[in-house]
Amino acid sequence: MKYWLFLGIAIIAEVIGTSALKGSEGFTRLWPSVVVVVGYSVAFYFLALTLKVIPVGVAYAIWAGLGVVLITVVGWLAFGQKMDAAAIVGMALIVAGVAVINLLSSAGGH
Repeated sequence: MKYWLFLGIAIIAEVIGTSALKGSEGFTRLWPSVVVVVGYSVAFYFLALTLKVIPVGVAYAIWAGLGVVLITVVGWLAFGQKMDAAAIVGMALIVAGVAVINLLSSAGGH
């Protein structure tokens, strides 16, 4: 169970790093740039721990899927990014795919 927690930490850290990437303005602003580097460092460290138990394909599918959805929500809330119906349907399909992997697949290393 702790490896799923590690994956969650990795995803949140990656979303934080990616969110700060916009604010770094091409690494020209110090503190947002520091948040990017720390966020990605934490993300990859915890992803590496996750891969000790969870298969790489499953971990990466969950990492990428939830990361895309979460960063889109951050973009919408923090940066005023607009989403149309097709984007919302696409996000729902990503969440559904992650749910199928976690709830129904034996490939998840449960």
